[in-house]
Amino acid sequence: MKYMMMMNAPGGPYQIDGWSKDDFRAHIQFMNDFNAELTQSGELVGAEGLAGPDQAKLVRAGDSGTPVTDGVFPETKEFLAGFWIVEVESPERAYELAARASAAPGPGGAPLNMAIELREVMSGPPDDLS
Repeated sequence: MKYMMMMNAPGGPYQIDGWSKDDFRAHIQFMNDFNAELTQSGELVGAEGLAGPDQAKLVRAGDSGTPVTDGVFPETKEFLAGFWIVEVESPERAYELAARASAAPGPGGAPLNMAIELREVMSGPPDDLS
């Protein structure tokens, strides 16, 4: 089963603003090591970090189908900072991986305990709607 693990960061100033270079490097090293472990175990389908909300746009189709944009949203309460798509044997394994991602180090090496939203990636519509 596939799951998307979404790392949500607090809004306002970007979470890493004010971090020391050493703290930032430790955080990135954790993410690189975590991704390498998921790759080696065969559980990683994909992972990406995302630009901050100061670069986000909402896009809708206008009356003629042309794009209509709104944004940026630098003062949002929280935002999607990055994601992983993993393929695991059980929901419990997905919970374990999300908890590990949540504990990425922040300032002084303390775990950030960020909210990681976990959703199963659907392979099609639910059986009762097919």
